[in-house]
Amino acid sequence: MHGIDVVISALNPDGTTTLTESIPIIIEAMENEGIQRIINIGTAGILQSRTSPNLLRYQSSESKRKSVRTANEHHQVYNNLKQSTLEWTIVCPTYLPDGERIGKYRVDRNFLRRAGLKFPYQIQRCLHLTR
Repeated sequence: MHGIDVVISALNPDGTTTLTESIPIIIEAMENEGIQRIINIGTAGILQSRTSPNLLRYQSSESKRKSVRTANEHHQVYNNLKQSTLEWTIVCPTYLPDGERIGKYRVDRNFLRRAGLKFPYQIQRCLHLTR
């Protein structure tokens, strides 16, 4: 990591603990190298719930997922980043479908965009903190 300005992490838990095992190592290496900025790919499940304000989407009735394993992994990454000294952004896409890129996207902060989307790519920027 020597000589870089920002880390972009797009690790996929894929049913494992890859994220929760890797993020402390990444944070420590960044802090040791003096790298202050990380951009992480998360999941829309860790966005704030609109129906249950004290919960994240994956913890509420908004989530249609039967398994919360991946969301739990991403939630732990969020907690680790929040407790670190780093400046960070977690990008939380709902899904990334196959198909032709149309070059349009929507950005919201902390919440999933309400229904009525016309874009196949709904990229959500969430949980952004700058210190």
